[in-house]
Amino acid sequence: MVTLTHGNARVLVAPHVGGSIAAFYDENGGAGMEAPFHWLRPATRAAIDARDPLGMASFPLMPYCNRIRDGRFRFEGEMIDLPSGTGQLRHALHGHAWRRPWTVEARTENSLTLHFLHEPDTGHGAAHDAAPGGKGWPFRYEARQHIVLDDTGLSVRLWARNLATRPMPFGFGHHPYYPRTPGTRIAARVRAMWEIDAEVLPVSLNAHPAVDALQAGLVLDDFDLDNNFSGWRREALIEWPQHARRLMLRASAPLDFFVLFSPPDIPYFCAEPVSNTTDWLNLTHAGAAERIDVGGTVLAPGETIEAQLAWLPERG
Repeated sequence: MVTLTHGNARVLVAPHVGGSIAAFYDENGGAGMEAPFHWLRPATRAAIDARDPLGMASFPLMPYCNRIRDGRFRFEGEMIDLPSGTGQLRHALHGHAWRRPWTVEARTENSLTLHFLHEPDTGHGAAHDAAPGGKGWPFRYEARQHIVLDDTGLSVRLWARNLATRPMPFGFGHHPYYPRTPGTRIAARVRAMWEIDAEVLPVSLNAHPAVDALQAGLVLDDFDLDNNFSGWRREALIEWPQHARRLMLRASAPLDFFVLFSPPDIPYFCAEPVSNTTDWLNLTHAGAAERIDVGGTVLAPGETIEAQLAWLPERG
């Protein structure tokens, strides 16, 4: 674990757990506040010991965000087969970088640079490392996260480069969890919402009451969502009224898509800045990209891509 400090703020990073952020908090909560005050849902000791990224505060999404239907997609005439399980788990989830260790490349008291290298032909025995034609991502690439804690808050610069000798499809983002208390709300400007099927995969892009609610400030208790939103303006304001605290999430292009996960009766929710809609690769192949923007990109050999996201606390 790596601890970053700046004034009263602390960030814990777990490079060995998928390059995840394990906590972001104020060490002293302030007058009348519990100490510490967590801006992201903190990882539990059990999650850290189990090396479970799903129990972290936030983890990176690469080389695609969210699900790929049946763990398969066609790219440049080749069917790519990704690791999958059964039932809903047959849909490949969140790429693979979150399941692998990242290397500490540089660090200071308040910053950290992590590096990740995907070698599809190394034969490590993991399904996601399989060679082309097997179950895995057949494109070699590298990625970095540059994490900085400063006066404004916590920022992460994401960067990746295609090291393969052929074009590579690519999507990325981050998957933060936030504490949820009664009355917690989130505001964001979006254009439309993807309706989903029973397996949480997108089927149509439509207007929805959640789109208007987000504009005004959506109360999480009023909606049961696990949906992608298009036309996101790359800002979202989270408010905890009972704590008089607000947190601004800001992102840069191409993180132009937004995922909101807010099922009822759990003490957390997710608001994710991402570069592609769920199952973007199959939506593109089906021709949907001709009618709507589904995000994602294709990197030429040697081409790079980067984006930045930041969590900016507003303390009452």
